[in-house]
Amino acid sequence: METGDELQFDQGDETPERLKGQLSRLVGMSAVQMRRVAGDALSAVGAHKDHFVVLAALAEFGPASQAGLAGRARIYKSDLVAVLNDLADGGWVRRAPDPADKRRNVITITDAGEHRLAELDRVLAGVNEHIMAPLDRDERGQLFALLGRINAHLASASDSS
Repeated sequence: METGDELQFDQGDETPERLKGQLSRLVGMSAVQMRRVAGDALSAVGAHKDHFVVLAALAEFGPASQAGLAGRARIYKSDLVAVLNDLADGGWVRRAPDPADKRRNVITITDAGEHRLAELDRVLAGVNEHIMAPLDRDERGQLFALLGRINAHLASASDSS
């Protein structure tokens, strides 16, 4: 696995000038580092990113079928089963037969799940603060806005191809 030094985008005279102009390389290397920081912070409290994503989706949009939740959370259905097992074992979600279709389950966040989500929110707020420490408030807003625009542009470009 790469170390922080290996993931530093610009290592001065050791980095070819052509590489210093590659946005995809900068963003990719930064993303690996950010995922590591977030993953370590979540792991320290016995969680991972998919726990947060599922709990957040259920808290905001309400109960959902596993298929609906997989689509909303952008988690493969086969991977979602393991995530739901973890969350159910922790008492953070409840699976119950769908009254309209007994062949499928409806997933609901529990009160304990709401508390767990609040804990994960605090952990990830700390991660965001750590990651964006070099930026002031306006720069943080700009970064989100600019990356959001790039993401939307690339998503729409792939939709039309």
